[in-house]
Amino acid sequence: MNSMELDASQTVGKIATSLPGAAALFRRHGISFCCGGSDSLEVAAEAAGVSPETLVGELQGLVDAASTEAPDGTVDLIKHLKTRYHDTHRAELISLIPLAAKVERVHGDHPDAPIGLANLLERIQSDLHSHMHREELMLFPLMERGDHKALTRPIEQMRHEHDVEAGHLTELEHVTGGFHLPDGACNSWRALYTGVKKFADDLVQHMHLENEVLFPRFTGGTL
Repeated sequence: MNSMELDASQTVGKIATSLPGAAALFRRHGISFCCGGSDSLEVAAEAAGVSPETLVGELQGLVDAASTEAPDGTVDLIKHLKTRYHDTHRAELISLIPLAAKVERVHGDHPDAPIGLANLLERIQSDLHSHMHREELMLFPLMERGDHKALTRPIEQMRHEHDVEAGHLTELEHVTGGFHLPDGACNSWRALYTGVKKFADDLVQHMHLENEVLFPRFTGGTL
């Protein structure tokens, strides 16, 4: 069951990095969540010429659909998180980092070049490596044993680290200009943005399933 609640006072940046599909919806409406991330949904909607009620309604549809892929059982959900997200993130970052470095090296003088993207992806890789390793080594086994008392502090720490990754997602949006490709972009640049956008969307879904579906099973609610 999804526990996210929406209202027009929430910020664009928070929703974009915590609700699967929200970033793409904002882009369709011309709403920036890197430069305008501190705007409320109400302010952003009005600036984009959309009624706040319409925007919240569209986002609510995403909330209703966001957790449909979550297996019911905790053990099955953990297995899904590890195979669908942990393993996928690791594999994709290994290929995306050198591709980003190549695009920066070849097109560094282009005004739309994603300067700093390779370094940002390396930081994300380092943070996620540590985060996912501790989940697999400590957090998930405790959950599979149903050890609720030992889970409060580790879950708080994981939520905090998810907030850090949300900040990285905002940086990805900024560095890539919302994944906007300039006219005549080469195949490497196109492949890079396709891959990084898919990675970013996966990371939002991954964190959503943990924050809104898995963690509340052991804390009694969201923080």
